[in-house]
Amino acid sequence: MKRIVKISGIVFLLLISFINTVSSQNRDTANLMMGVIEDGDTVIHVNLKEIWVMPPKKFPNRREERRYYSYVDKVKKVYPYAQIAGEKLREYEPLYLSLETDRERRILMKSIEEQLLNEYKDDMKKLTISEGHILIKLIDRETRRTSYSLIKDFRGGFSAFFWQSIARLFGSDLKVEYDPDREDRILEEIVMLIEVGYF
Repeated sequence: MKRIVKISGIVFLLLISFINTVSSQNRDTANLMMGVIEDGDTVIHVNLKEIWVMPPKKFPNRREERRYYSYVDKVKKVYPYAQIAGEKLREYEPLYLSLETDRERRILMKSIEEQLLNEYKDDMKKLTISEGHILIKLIDRETRRTSYSLIKDFRGGFSAFFWQSIARLFGSDLKVEYDPDREDRILEEIVMLIEVGYF
């Protein structure tokens, strides 16, 4: 019995070493690099992933630091929804524009609206007013159109006016445009840091 176990153990080890030998013979094309021979030396050229090096953030006091990181948390919470808005617009707009009658467009919009409400209504209810302000800005960033113009294009001028009035009651403006160079400079910085995995 011990002899059978030893033989099966040896066979198992030989099998493992054979598999390793065979797999090591397959060339990993993901790690192929360019090389240039200069004066008898081979110089390897590798494309490196871009990284950001940022100076440490300095705050005048602890209160400002807490406000900044609270803002970061809010952006992290709503940014995925803005990305979804951009994806959905790219997905549905060509279909919407390809329809010939207003009736077909209304039916499509109703079905999309029901689908989105079923999926995101509970999450949207949990957003604070300040998170809603950020989301409106980020939707403009992702779609390159204000929330007001999106509603007007897909639901009509009356709906856009209605939702703008509601937004105004809560201190928001659906017509506000994203301004990454001035007013929304800090928001843009945070979004870029989220995109590269810093936050």
